[in-house]
Amino acid sequence: MNSGKCTVLPFTEERIPDVLDFEKRLREEEDFWGWEIDGAYVESVRASFKDPRFDNSISLLGYVDGSVAGRIDAVLIPSRFDGSVKAYLDWICVIKSQRHRGIAQALLAELKRVLKGRGIDTLIALTASNDEAQRFYRSIPGSEMHDTGIWICIR
Repeated sequence: MNSGKCTVLPFTEERIPDVLDFEKRLREEEDFWGWEIDGAYVESVRASFKDPRFDNSISLLGYVDGSVAGRIDAVLIPSRFDGSVKAYLDWICVIKSQRHRGIAQALLAELKRVLKGRGIDTLIALTASNDEAQRFYRSIPGSEMHDTGIWICIR
């Protein structure tokens, strides 16, 4: 991997240790995530690679100097409403000390390339409300703010 340059690779089961290191470093730099990286988390992630419900998931990792500096996760959403398949951007995150170096843009560009290759032409995202995230989302070429997102808890 090139020094300082972001290389985007798919998140595979073999790369779980790299993601665990990323999550640890993420929490060292910003301690507000509200959930722990514990055995249950590791087992859930590991199990997801064998569970067919995750077949429509796309997860990519942005490596800088051999370590994960960012990740992006999306899922395909087929709908009989209009017979279309869209994608939902579930999460994009870059370690704070690595931000503003093009990593998020590289992750998003690769995700868009993968989606286009699968015939998907729309990526839907709920944007985080913090100022830094808002600046990033508003800077994405070809994007427009639509609708208001809502999370509905199913109990």
